Amino acid sequence: MEKERLNFLMELLNTPSPSSMEMEIQKRWIKEMRPFADEIKTDHAGNAIAVLNPEAEFKILLAGHCDEIALVINRIDDQGYLHFDKMGGINPKAAVGMKVTILGYEKELTGVIGVNAQHHGGLKGDFGLDDLFIDCGAKSKEEMEQFVQIGDLAVYKREPELLMDRYIAGRGLDNRTGQFIVGEVLRMLSKEDIKVGVYAASTVNEETNMGGAYFAAAGIEPTMAIACDVTFATDYPGVNKNKHGDVRLDGGPVLAKGAPINRKINKLLESTAKSLEMDVQYELTPRMTGTDADKMRLTGKGVPVSLVSLPLRYMHSPVETVSVKDIEEEVSLLVEMIKNMTGNESLNPLED
Repeated sequence: MEKERLNFLMELLNTPSPSSMEMEIQKRWIKEMRPFADEIKTDHAGNAIAVLNPEAEFKILLAGHCDEIALVINRIDDQGYLHFDKMGGINPKAAVGMKVTILGYEKELTGVIGVNAQHHGGLKGDFGLDDLFIDCGAKSKEEMEQFVQIGDLAVYKREPELLMDRYIAGRGLDNRTGQFIVGEVLRMLSKEDIKVGVYAASTVNEETNMGGAYFAAAGIEPTMAIACDVTFATDYPGVNKNKHGDVRLDGGPVLAKGAPINRKINKLLESTAKSLEMDVQYELTPRMTGTDADKMRLTGKGVPVSLVSLPLRYMHSPVETVSVKDIEEEVSLLVEMIKNMTGNESLNPLED
Protein backbone atom coordinates (compact mmCIF):
# COMPACT_ATOMS: atom_id res chain seq x y z
CA MET A 1 0.00 0.00 0.00
CA GLU A 2 1.26 3.47 -0.87
CA LYS A 3 2.64 5.28 2.17
CA GLU A 4 0.21 8.18 1.78
CA ARG A 5 -2.80 5.84 1.79
CA LEU A 6 -1.47 3.84 4.74
CA ASN A 7 -0.94 7.07 6.67
CA PHE A 8 -4.55 8.08 6.03
CA LEU A 9 -5.80 4.71 7.22
CA MET A 10 -3.68 5.01 10.36
CA GLU A 11 -5.08 8.50 10.92
CA LEU A 12 -8.63 7.13 10.78
CA LEU A 13 -7.70 4.35 13.19
CA ASN A 14 -6.24 6.89 15.62
CA THR A 15 -9.41 9.00 15.62
CA PRO A 16 -11.94 8.07 18.32
CA SER A 17 -15.29 7.25 16.74
CA PRO A 18 -17.56 5.55 19.28
CA SER A 19 -21.05 4.75 18.10
CA SER A 20 -23.18 7.93 18.44
CA MET A 21 -20.07 10.16 18.45
CA GLU A 22 -18.61 9.80 14.95
CA MET A 23 -18.45 13.50 14.04
CA GLU A 24 -14.68 13.99 14.14
CA ILE A 25 -13.83 10.98 11.98
CA GLN A 26 -16.58 11.87 9.50
CA LYS A 27 -15.18 15.37 9.04
CA ARG A 28 -11.71 13.95 8.41
CA TRP A 29 -13.07 11.42 5.87
CA ILE A 30 -15.07 14.12 4.05
CA LYS A 31 -11.97 16.29 3.77
CA GLU A 32 -10.08 13.40 2.17
CA MET A 33 -12.90 12.49 -0.22
CA ARG A 34 -13.86 15.98 -1.38
CA PRO A 35 -11.22 16.31 -4.17
CA PHE A 36 -12.40 13.03 -5.76
CA ALA A 37 -16.18 13.24 -5.40
CA ASP A 38 -18.67 15.03 -7.64
CA GLU A 39 -20.79 15.65 -4.58
CA ILE A 40 -20.64 15.17 -0.80
CA LYS A 41 -23.83 14.43 1.12
CA THR A 42 -24.58 14.23 4.84
CA ASP A 43 -27.80 13.40 6.68
CA HIS A 44 -29.41 13.71 10.10
CA ALA A 45 -28.07 10.33 11.22
CA GLY A 46 -24.50 11.57 10.75
CA ASN A 47 -23.60 9.61 7.60
CA ALA A 48 -21.03 11.02 5.19
CA ILE A 49 -21.58 10.08 1.54
CA ALA A 50 -19.22 10.79 -1.36
CA VAL A 51 -20.84 10.54 -4.80
CA LEU A 52 -19.56 9.93 -8.32
CA ASN A 53 -21.78 10.36 -11.38
CA PRO A 54 -24.89 11.46 -9.44
CA GLU A 55 -27.00 11.78 -12.60
CA ALA A 56 -26.79 8.05 -13.35
CA GLU A 57 -30.02 6.09 -13.01
CA PHE A 58 -28.27 2.91 -11.83
CA LYS A 59 -26.95 3.66 -8.32
CA ILE A 60 -24.51 1.53 -6.34
CA LEU A 61 -24.29 2.17 -2.59
CA LEU A 62 -21.09 1.04 -0.87
CA ALA A 63 -21.39 1.20 2.92
CA GLY A 64 -18.56 0.95 5.42
CA HIS A 65 -19.40 1.92 8.99
CA CYS A 66 -17.03 4.22 10.83
CA ASP A 67 -18.18 3.68 14.42
CA GLU A 68 -16.28 1.60 16.94
CA ILE A 69 -17.33 -0.16 20.13
CA ALA A 70 -16.95 1.90 23.30
CA LEU A 71 -17.68 2.21 27.00
CA VAL A 72 -20.40 4.55 28.29
CA ILE A 73 -20.13 6.02 31.77
CA ASN A 74 -23.18 5.17 33.88
CA ARG A 75 -22.06 6.05 37.41
CA ILE A 76 -19.45 8.09 39.27
CA ASP A 77 -18.94 6.79 42.78
CA ASP A 78 -18.05 8.79 45.87
CA GLN A 79 -14.33 8.05 45.49
CA GLY A 80 -14.28 9.28 41.88
CA TYR A 81 -14.12 5.89 40.17
CA LEU A 82 -16.07 5.61 36.92
CA HIS A 83 -18.42 2.70 36.32
CA PHE A 84 -19.57 1.87 32.82
CA ASP A 85 -21.81 -0.07 30.49
CA LYS A 86 -21.12 -1.07 26.88
CA MET A 87 -21.78 0.88 23.69
CA GLY A 88 -21.57 -2.05 21.29
CA GLY A 89 -20.05 -5.50 21.79
CA ILE A 90 -17.51 -4.97 24.56
CA ASN A 91 -15.89 -8.15 25.91
CA PRO A 92 -15.29 -7.71 29.69
CA LYS A 93 -12.33 -10.10 29.66
CA ALA A 94 -10.57 -8.06 26.95
CA ALA A 95 -11.12 -4.85 28.93
CA VAL A 96 -9.28 -5.93 32.07
CA GLY A 97 -6.11 -3.91 32.66
CA MET A 98 -6.57 -1.69 29.59
CA LYS A 99 -5.90 2.02 29.39
CA VAL A 100 -8.80 4.11 28.08
CA THR A 101 -9.38 7.60 26.76
CA ILE A 102 -12.47 9.17 28.28
CA LEU A 103 -14.11 11.65 25.91
CA GLY A 104 -15.33 13.85 28.73
CA TYR A 105 -17.71 16.75 28.25
CA GLU A 106 -14.99 19.14 29.47
CA LYS A 107 -11.82 17.42 28.24
CA GLU A 108 -10.27 14.07 27.39
CA LEU A 109 -8.83 12.08 30.28
CA THR A 110 -6.71 8.95 30.51
CA GLY A 111 -7.89 6.20 32.80
CA VAL A 112 -7.09 2.61 33.58
CA ILE A 113 -9.55 -0.25 34.00
CA GLY A 114 -8.70 -1.50 37.46
CA VAL A 115 -8.59 -5.13 38.44
CA ASN A 116 -8.45 -6.81 41.82
CA ALA A 117 -4.94 -8.16 42.34
CA GLN A 118 -4.55 -11.92 42.20
CA HIS A 119 -3.02 -11.69 45.70
CA HIS A 120 -6.41 -10.35 46.89
CA GLY A 121 -8.43 -13.01 45.13
CA GLY A 122 -8.48 -11.64 41.56
CA LEU A 123 -11.54 -11.70 39.32
CA LYS A 124 -13.78 -14.67 39.85
CA GLY A 125 -15.40 -16.82 37.17
CA ASP A 126 -17.60 -15.32 34.51
CA PHE A 127 -17.39 -11.66 35.56
CA GLY A 128 -19.14 -8.80 33.77
CA LEU A 129 -18.72 -5.11 33.11
CA ASP A 130 -20.35 -4.25 36.43
CA ASP A 131 -17.36 -5.86 38.16
CA LEU A 132 -14.96 -3.40 36.49
CA PHE A 133 -14.28 0.31 36.95
CA ILE A 134 -12.09 3.09 35.56
CA ASP A 135 -9.51 4.87 37.69
CA CYS A 136 -8.54 8.35 36.41
CA GLY A 137 -6.67 9.37 39.56
CA ALA A 138 -9.52 11.45 40.97
CA LYS A 139 -9.98 11.59 44.74
CA SER A 140 -13.69 12.31 44.85
CA LYS A 141 -16.94 12.33 42.92
CA GLU A 142 -16.88 16.13 42.95
CA GLU A 143 -13.44 16.26 41.33
CA MET A 144 -14.42 13.74 38.65
CA GLU A 145 -17.65 15.58 37.83
CA GLN A 146 -15.63 18.63 36.77
CA PHE A 147 -14.60 16.69 33.66
CA VAL A 148 -16.93 13.73 33.13
CA GLN A 149 -20.69 13.25 33.26
CA ILE A 150 -23.09 10.34 32.91
CA GLY A 151 -23.32 9.32 29.23
CA ASP A 152 -19.76 10.32 28.29
CA LEU A 153 -17.92 7.73 26.21
CA ALA A 154 -14.53 6.06 26.44
CA VAL A 155 -12.43 4.04 23.99
CA TYR A 156 -9.39 1.85 24.49
CA LYS A 157 -6.15 3.87 24.49
CA ARG A 158 -4.45 1.82 21.80
CA GLU A 159 -2.58 3.03 18.73
CA PRO A 160 -2.55 0.97 15.51
CA GLU A 161 0.69 -0.80 14.65
CA LEU A 162 2.16 -2.68 11.71
CA LEU A 163 3.14 -6.28 12.35
CA MET A 164 5.93 -7.60 10.11
CA ASP A 165 5.00 -4.89 7.57
CA ARG A 166 2.02 -6.99 6.47
CA TYR A 167 -0.67 -6.82 9.15
CA ILE A 168 -2.28 -3.95 11.05
CA ALA A 169 -3.27 -4.44 14.69
CA GLY A 170 -5.23 -2.09 16.89
CA ARG A 171 -8.66 -1.11 18.15
CA GLY A 172 -11.66 -0.38 15.98
CA LEU A 173 -10.45 -1.95 12.75
CA ASP A 174 -14.07 -3.08 12.81
CA ASN A 175 -14.94 -1.17 10.79
CA ARG A 176 -12.87 1.88 10.04
CA THR A 177 -11.09 -0.37 7.56
CA GLY A 178 -14.46 -0.57 5.76
CA GLN A 179 -14.80 3.21 5.87
CA PHE A 180 -11.32 3.42 4.32
CA ILE A 181 -12.13 0.79 1.66
CA VAL A 182 -15.29 2.46 0.34
CA GLY A 183 -13.41 5.75 0.15
CA GLU A 184 -10.53 4.16 -1.74
CA VAL A 185 -12.92 2.57 -4.22
CA LEU A 186 -14.45 5.97 -4.95
CA ARG A 187 -11.03 7.64 -5.18
CA MET A 188 -9.82 5.12 -7.76
CA LEU A 189 -13.08 5.17 -9.72
CA SER A 190 -12.84 8.96 -9.98
CA LYS A 191 -10.13 8.33 -12.61
CA GLU A 192 -12.44 6.11 -14.69
CA ASP A 193 -15.27 6.80 -17.14
CA ILE A 194 -17.97 4.94 -15.22
CA LYS A 195 -21.51 4.34 -16.44
CA VAL A 196 -23.16 3.98 -13.01
CA GLY A 197 -23.55 6.21 -9.98
CA VAL A 198 -21.35 5.36 -7.01
CA TYR A 199 -22.31 6.36 -3.47
CA ALA A 200 -19.52 5.65 -0.98
CA ALA A 201 -21.11 5.94 2.45
CA SER A 202 -19.26 6.15 5.74
CA THR A 203 -22.16 5.04 7.92
CA VAL A 204 -22.75 5.47 11.65
CA ASN A 205 -24.21 3.44 14.52
CA GLU A 206 -23.66 -0.04 13.05
CA GLU A 207 -22.28 -1.37 16.33
CA THR A 208 -25.44 -0.37 18.21
CA ASN A 209 -28.49 -0.18 15.94
CA MET A 210 -27.47 0.03 12.23
CA GLY A 211 -29.58 3.17 11.90
CA GLY A 212 -26.98 4.90 9.75
CA ALA A 213 -27.30 2.28 7.02
CA TYR A 214 -31.07 2.65 7.02
CA PHE A 215 -30.86 6.45 6.67
CA ALA A 216 -28.28 6.17 3.88
CA ALA A 217 -30.21 3.65 1.77
CA ALA A 218 -33.58 5.27 2.39
CA GLY A 219 -32.22 8.62 1.27
CA ILE A 220 -30.29 7.39 -1.78
CA GLU A 221 -32.74 4.71 -3.00
CA PRO A 222 -29.92 2.67 -4.59
CA THR A 223 -30.33 0.07 -7.32
CA MET A 224 -28.03 -2.21 -5.34
CA ALA A 225 -25.94 -2.01 -2.19
CA ILE A 226 -22.79 -3.67 -0.92
CA ALA A 227 -21.80 -3.62 2.74
CA CYS A 228 -18.03 -3.55 3.27
CA ASP A 229 -17.41 -4.87 6.77
CA VAL A 230 -15.14 -7.33 8.57
CA THR A 231 -15.69 -10.98 9.38
CA PHE A 232 -14.16 -13.55 11.72
CA ALA A 233 -10.80 -14.93 10.68
CA THR A 234 -10.29 -18.44 12.03
CA ASP A 235 -6.58 -18.88 11.32
CA TYR A 236 -5.23 -18.58 14.85
CA PRO A 237 -4.85 -21.13 17.68
CA GLY A 238 -7.93 -22.33 19.54
CA VAL A 239 -10.57 -21.70 16.85
CA ASN A 240 -12.78 -24.61 15.81
CA LYS A 241 -12.76 -24.46 12.01
CA ASN A 242 -15.35 -27.24 11.78
CA LYS A 243 -17.77 -24.98 13.61
CA HIS A 244 -16.72 -21.51 12.41
CA GLY A 245 -15.32 -22.15 8.91
CA ASP A 246 -11.88 -21.58 7.44
CA VAL A 247 -11.20 -17.87 6.83
CA ARG A 248 -7.60 -16.66 6.69
CA LEU A 249 -5.68 -13.41 6.62
CA ASP A 250 -4.06 -13.00 3.18
CA GLY A 251 -6.71 -15.34 1.76
CA GLY A 252 -8.58 -12.58 -0.07
CA PRO A 253 -11.95 -10.84 0.37
CA VAL A 254 -14.79 -12.83 1.91
CA LEU A 255 -18.14 -13.09 0.08
CA ALA A 256 -21.30 -13.95 2.01
CA LYS A 257 -23.73 -16.66 0.94
CA GLY A 258 -27.22 -16.87 2.38
CA ALA A 259 -30.85 -15.81 2.10
CA PRO A 260 -30.25 -12.03 2.32
CA ILE A 261 -27.61 -12.01 -0.42
CA ASN A 262 -28.47 -11.28 -4.06
CA ARG A 263 -26.96 -14.08 -6.14
CA LYS A 264 -26.50 -11.92 -9.22
CA ILE A 265 -24.34 -9.41 -7.34
CA ASN A 266 -22.26 -12.28 -6.00
CA LYS A 267 -21.89 -13.64 -9.51
CA LEU A 268 -20.55 -10.26 -10.66
CA LEU A 269 -18.08 -10.27 -7.79
CA GLU A 270 -16.96 -13.84 -8.49
CA SER A 271 -16.48 -13.31 -12.22
CA THR A 272 -14.50 -10.15 -11.50
CA ALA A 273 -12.27 -11.98 -9.03
CA LYS A 274 -11.68 -14.68 -11.64
CA SER A 275 -10.67 -12.10 -14.23
CA LEU A 276 -8.20 -10.64 -11.73
CA GLU A 277 -6.92 -14.12 -10.79
CA MET A 278 -7.83 -13.19 -7.21
CA ASP A 279 -8.75 -15.68 -4.51
CA VAL A 280 -11.96 -15.10 -2.59
CA GLN A 281 -13.23 -16.76 0.57
CA TYR A 282 -16.77 -17.45 1.74
CA GLU A 283 -18.86 -17.15 4.87
CA LEU A 284 -22.42 -18.27 5.48
CA THR A 285 -25.17 -15.81 6.47
CA PRO A 286 -28.26 -18.06 6.33
CA ARG A 287 -30.82 -15.69 7.88
CA MET A 288 -29.14 -12.32 8.45
CA THR A 289 -25.67 -10.88 7.95
CA GLY A 290 -25.36 -8.89 11.19
CA THR A 291 -24.10 -5.94 9.13
CA ASP A 292 -25.37 -2.77 7.43
CA ALA A 293 -26.58 -4.99 4.58
CA ASP A 294 -29.57 -6.08 6.68
CA LYS A 295 -30.93 -2.56 7.10
CA MET A 296 -30.14 -1.40 3.55
CA ARG A 297 -31.96 -4.41 2.12
CA LEU A 298 -35.23 -3.46 3.81
CA THR A 299 -35.49 0.18 2.74
CA GLY A 300 -37.92 1.55 0.17
CA LYS A 301 -39.21 -1.11 -2.21
CA GLY A 302 -36.33 -3.36 -1.19
CA VAL A 303 -32.67 -3.22 -2.22
CA PRO A 304 -30.60 -6.14 -3.63
CA VAL A 305 -27.56 -6.47 -1.35
CA SER A 306 -24.28 -8.26 -1.03
CA LEU A 307 -21.61 -8.33 1.66
CA VAL A 308 -17.86 -8.20 1.02
CA SER A 309 -15.85 -8.62 4.20
CA LEU A 310 -12.28 -8.25 5.36
CA PRO A 311 -10.91 -11.17 7.41
CA LEU A 312 -10.19 -9.97 10.95
CA ARG A 313 -8.60 -11.70 13.92
CA TYR A 314 -9.61 -11.04 17.56
CA MET A 315 -12.98 -9.36 16.89
CA HIS A 316 -14.06 -6.63 19.34
CA SER A 317 -10.76 -6.64 21.21
CA PRO A 318 -8.11 -3.90 21.54
CA VAL A 319 -5.85 -5.84 19.17
CA GLU A 320 -8.02 -6.56 16.12
CA THR A 321 -5.73 -7.59 13.25
CA VAL A 322 -6.13 -7.45 9.45
CA SER A 323 -3.98 -7.90 6.37
CA VAL A 324 -2.89 -4.97 4.20
CA LYS A 325 -2.96 -7.32 1.20
CA ASP A 326 -6.61 -8.21 1.83
CA ILE A 327 -7.52 -4.52 2.02
CA GLU A 328 -5.84 -3.83 -1.32
CA GLU A 329 -7.50 -6.82 -2.97
CA GLU A 330 -10.98 -5.86 -1.74
CA VAL A 331 -10.51 -2.36 -3.17
CA SER A 332 -9.29 -3.78 -6.49
CA LEU A 333 -12.20 -6.24 -6.68
CA LEU A 334 -14.85 -3.56 -6.20
CA VAL A 335 -13.17 -1.04 -8.52
CA GLU A 336 -12.83 -3.58 -11.33
CA MET A 337 -16.41 -4.78 -10.99
CA ILE A 338 -17.96 -1.30 -10.94
CA LYS A 339 -15.90 0.19 -13.75
CA ASN A 340 -17.06 -2.61 -16.07
CA MET A 341 -20.74 -2.28 -15.27
CA THR A 342 -22.99 -0.77 -17.96
CA GLY A 343 -25.94 0.22 -15.80
CA ASN A 344 -28.17 -2.22 -17.71
CA GLU A 345 -27.51 -5.19 -15.43
CA SER A 346 -30.58 -7.01 -14.13
CA LEU A 347 -30.37 -8.08 -10.51
CA ASN A 348 -33.62 -10.06 -10.67
CA PRO A 349 -32.66 -13.69 -10.00
CA LEU A 350 -35.57 -14.89 -12.16
CA GLU A 351 -34.34 -13.06 -15.25
CA ASP A 352 -31.61 -14.42 -17.49
